[in-house]
Amino acid sequence: MEDEEQFVLEAHDDALAETLDAEHLFSVGGESRRIEGSQQMRAGDPQALELPAYHARPHTLHVDRHVRKLWHDSDLDAGRARIPAMEGGKPGNREQRIALALTGGGARGAYQAGVLAGIADRAGGDACFPIITGVSAGAINAATLASHRGDLVAATQQLREAWLNLRIERVFRSSVGSLSSSLLRWSSKLLSGGAMPFQLRGLLDTAPLREYLTNLIDFSGIDDNIRAGRLRALALSMTGYATGCTVTFVHGDREISDWERAHRMSVRACIGVEHVMASAALPMVFPAIQVGEEYFGDGSIRHAAPLAPAVHLGADRIVAISVRYGLSEAERAVPQVSGYPPPAQILGMMMHGVFLDALENDAERLVRINRTLSLLPPGTKHPEGLRPVQILLLRPSEDLGKLSAGLVHTLPRALRILARGLGATGTTTPDFLSYLLFEPPYTERLMEIGFNDARAQWDRIESFLAGP
Repeated sequence: MEDEEQFVLEAHDDALAETLDAEHLFSVGGESRRIEGSQQMRAGDPQALELPAYHARPHTLHVDRHVRKLWHDSDLDAGRARIPAMEGGKPGNREQRIALALTGGGARGAYQAGVLAGIADRAGGDACFPIITGVSAGAINAATLASHRGDLVAATQQLREAWLNLRIERVFRSSVGSLSSSLLRWSSKLLSGGAMPFQLRGLLDTAPLREYLTNLIDFSGIDDNIRAGRLRALALSMTGYATGCTVTFVHGDREISDWERAHRMSVRACIGVEHVMASAALPMVFPAIQVGEEYFGDGSIRHAAPLAPAVHLGADRIVAISVRYGLSEAERAVPQVSGYPPPAQILGMMMHGVFLDALENDAERLVRINRTLSLLPPGTKHPEGLRPVQILLLRPSEDLGKLSAGLVHTLPRALRILARGLGATGTTTPDFLSYLLFEPPYTERLMEIGFNDARAQWDRIESFLAGP
């Protein structure tokens, strides 16, 4: 089944995609026999390119030597594979383009940083992702990579350091006074029936995150990388509260076309900190962010097709990094909580629905369309709007939610009281806590797991990056 996951198709027309859903044509039990031996439709081999050398900008973040050691004990120079560089999408060029798709997950985004560090460790500076898409926490990772003027090794180094330096107080104000004041305002507004003369703008104040991202990301590097031909586009998705539409803001070369589908559309933009903040603005918890004339929130809310932006931007291959651990049948049979579920358990399930489900559902839909097209007689022209796109979906080897159990004590006092009040200590897998645990004992562990996962799956990753 692993190979089947790596090759999918995207339908550019939603109605056509629904019509071609493979579930209408064959049963799950019979699909492996019917597609066995079918010809895979692939584009031409990518061409190896020689990348120019760039220097990282001066204000790259730094960490203590003993923390940095985690990432340099590996053989950074030994055993690296030379991967054909992916074409950056210069005008008129239709060489294969590879995309990186990063979805949300709060503090779990540290796992993505670890995986990318592992890929860079083995591939070196020869690999790049000319199309980068992000949503929610993935938008932060995506913008950091797309704006860095160095190669993949330098870019992932900056991303790792950014996560190693991150603390909850650099994401939102977490003091007892700040949280108490916010809860008082919300209570006053609700109990007064909305009569209080002020507007609620989110339970938590994310001003520290804005400051952190402003110092971290030099957004002018996006244009520099586009001009250099190493980046075709950066695309960040968010939800418009006025329209209910998922809007993908695209910062890319002039050859890129806009798109509009049911409840989702693209807008050309010069991406900045407002776009990143908006994509990561968790509803109700974080304040909505104004971009232009509309207020936006977390892009994961209604983003049913998180892989679509990469395909619209011309990707032929997509590397998608999920932060969901694939439970075995035996693990699913073990209850995570006994008795009535505490609020933390319910909130964790809700966050899974917002952040994790869409990616795997979208991948399944693309696989079905691919399998449907594989049943067409040889030589049959594909319906308009469909073309082959490969996908490599990477998942954690450990349950990231379960790893947060026992780390309630690392939270600031106010959040520690809140987490215990919500019952985070009453479940073996406090997924709710895992989304907010922006603290080194958790994020460092996630990066280490991601790094090791990339190295353990390197043969699979290398084959995918090298192309057909």
